[in-house]
Amino acid sequence: MTAMALAALGAAAAVLLAAGFGLGRLTARRDTDPDLDLGTPVERATFHTLHTASLAAPPLRAGLTEETARKAARRLRSLLGTEALCLTDRDTVLAWDGLGGDHHEERVMRRVTGVLDSGRSQSIRTDCEDLECPLRWAVIAPLTGEEGVLGALVAYGSKESAVLVRAATEVARWVSVQLELAELDRSRTRLIEAEIRALRAQISPHFIFNSLAAIASFVRTDPERARELLLEFADFTRYSFRRHGDFTHLADELRCIEQYLALAGARFGDRLKVTLQIAPEVLPVALPFLCLQPLVENAVKHGLEDSREECRVSISAQDAGAEAVVTIEDDGVGMDPSELRRILEGEVTRSSGIGLSNVDERLRQVYGDDHGLVIETGIGAGTKITVRIPKYRAGVHKNSGGR
Repeated sequence: MTAMALAALGAAAAVLLAAGFGLGRLTARRDTDPDLDLGTPVERATFHTLHTASLAAPPLRAGLTEETARKAARRLRSLLGTEALCLTDRDTVLAWDGLGGDHHEERVMRRVTGVLDSGRSQSIRTDCEDLECPLRWAVIAPLTGEEGVLGALVAYGSKESAVLVRAATEVARWVSVQLELAELDRSRTRLIEAEIRALRAQISPHFIFNSLAAIASFVRTDPERARELLLEFADFTRYSFRRHGDFTHLADELRCIEQYLALAGARFGDRLKVTLQIAPEVLPVALPFLCLQPLVENAVKHGLEDSREECRVSISAQDAGAEAVVTIEDDGVGMDPSELRRILEGEVTRSSGIGLSNVDERLRQVYGDDHGLVIETGIGAGTKITVRIPKYRAGVHKNSGGR
């Protein structure tokens, strides 16, 4: 991801150099407010370049489609200062901005084919038969992605220009970086969805069987409690297997944990002691879906299923300025720190360990490596897991339709 970011910065710098001629023309045409001080002409050109590029980037980050191409084409033509510009995929023109679309658009794909095959920019005569049409030369530059050439950027001018060739090529490279980042986003989304499916698959069949068995044991002796537990079980499974959204609120995740503990309590009875300390102000904080419940399940497993003694599990969520700090602690059997290290590195696969590595990896993907799980443990010393969740992070929010 860092390499991609560096590539994007490099491409943006290239745009600043290669597209300067277009910006000079663009800036000259603009009416400048005498009271608005934007610095020297070079500084103003730089500002307009960055501003225009920033407006073109968001649509392109959604991939190359008719809609995104239409939104980006006008900005890209403004960036280059050309009479016309079009974006194509491998089969058709996706968007045209500027003059000449009525008679150039239908013939452009015949000229684009050669560029798609070679992967190299070309400057060609348009051979337009309309004497009044200013589009006499075109630069065709390939747009590439992870899977090769995706389409082309075609910039039209009134005369042949080596500067336009270089500028169009560099802008096409910048567009290609945005398309590669879009592919990276889609791959990341698929990876997260796969990880969540893997995490759901880890909801132990034994837990489901034991929960239903515990509910059944109350059907005759305490029908009301059996009914309440059945509702908790239904809500827990509904939340765990929901099909939309990468993120949830801390309040929703804690509610899922509460349902899990109610079912675990029905099985283990007085052996399970739970303490919760939750600061109300952190309840709206958004966080990755199903990233806390597996940690609580891990605490119960090591505290009770691996021991015949009673287990105390404490869950705390506190406000720490720009972050919410969640800690999950148990006084169970703990584990060897070296084994824990191998689990987090994916070298060891065990039912609880896979959940830990899954959660740790997703937290690092979303918030960065400095926000992975902090785990303190030792054989016979219990386990304490700390999760630091930034309250505000771009792209991290609960949305009923997903991200």
